[in-house]
Amino acid sequence: MRQRWAPLIVVYLSIHLAAAQHHRKALYPSAYRIRRGTYSLINPTFQRSMEDVNLLFEILLAGMQIRGADRTMLIPDEELASLRSVQKLEVICEDVLPKRLSDIRRLTAELAQRRQPLSWQDFERTVLTLVYATQTLPQVSNQQQREAWTDAAMQLFRAVQKDLRPY
Repeated sequence: MRQRWAPLIVVYLSIHLAAAQHHRKALYPSAYRIRRGTYSLINPTFQRSMEDVNLLFEILLAGMQIRGADRTMLIPDEELASLRSVQKLEVICEDVLPKRLSDIRRLTAELAQRRQPLSWQDFERTVLTLVYATQTLPQVSNQQQREAWTDAAMQLFRAVQKDLRPY
């Protein structure tokens, strides 16, 4: 009797695993690509402790700017910018975050369809993408582009707000 059910169970489990993989599609696929010649920067994250959270808050308050065209990050405070832990934040802002409006719209569409909470890595990247989108808004002169960027920023804000609510 067990021999008849075994193939059926294997098929069921493989279908279940395939469906689970489909739902765990990476929101930030560039985070999983090797760059800068080091394995340790695959899926980089900045916040690993409460001290890192406080440091990120301090960096954002100091006026951190994420620039899109030349893909650089600027921290006006030289002391904060020189910290070694800021290197991972630079990699995230320069290499992982989407910079084109089309990529940000793809991200917001995927975020709107999600039913489970974001991982803390994806939450961190979503907040930083929101920062980038809001910093890009004043630089856009075309009214239609400005509306598209505003819509993207609002959708990112809604995704962050939704993730902060208890499930």
